[in-house]
Amino acid sequence: MHYSTREIMGRVVVLVILMLVTTPAWVAQGQDQESWAKRVDTGKEVVTTLQFYFHDKLSGSNPSAIQIAQANGTNNSGSLFGSLFMIDDPLTIGPDPTSKQVGRARGMYGSAGQTDLGLIMVISYGFTDGIYQGSSFSLLSLNPALNPVREMAIVGGTGLFRLARGYAIAQTYSIKANGDAIVGYNVTIVTYV
Repeated sequence: MHYSTREIMGRVVVLVILMLVTTPAWVAQGQDQESWAKRVDTGKEVVTTLQFYFHDKLSGSNPSAIQIAQANGTNNSGSLFGSLFMIDDPLTIGPDPTSKQVGRARGMYGSAGQTDLGLIMVISYGFTDGIYQGSSFSLLSLNPALNPVREMAIVGGTGLFRLARGYAIAQTYSIKANGDAIVGYNVTIVTYV
C-alpha cells in the first residue's frame, strides 16, 4: 500500500492527539473537575476522552451492587469464582461520592477466575450530563481487579458513541473491607463523524 504524504500526516496527527488526551484521571488531580470529557473531531473520526469515577457500593441499606447468583459448592480460593453481581453504580467527576454525577454504570460482573479475582464485565456506561446526556458506551472485557491498573475493551455504544470502539483504563482509588470500591476510569473512544 502506498500512502500520500497527506494521509501519513493525518495519521500522525491522530496518534499525537490520542497520546495527548489520554492522561489518566488519577494523575490529573486538582484539574478543573468540569473538564471530565473532551471531544476532538479529526475529520473522519471523533476521539472522545472521559475521566470519571465509578462507585461500587456492596454495603448498607441501599447498595448499588448486589449479588444475584452464586455457583453451588464452596470456593476455597477466595476469588468468589461463580459469583454474579448486578450493578447500578453512579459515575462522578471526582472520587468523592458527593461530587457531580455524570452518569450511571448498569449491567453485571461475575468472578470468572478460579485462582485470581478476574471479573468479566458486561456493563453499559450511560451519561446524564452535557452533550453526552442520553449517550452510552458498552464495555465487555475481563477486569483483573487486583491489578493496580487494568485495560478493558469498549465494544459499542449509542447516541454520540454509536459504533464506538476503544478502551478503558481503570485504577482502584479506594476499596474497603466490606467490598465498597471507588475506581478511577480514563476512557478513550473513537467514533465516526
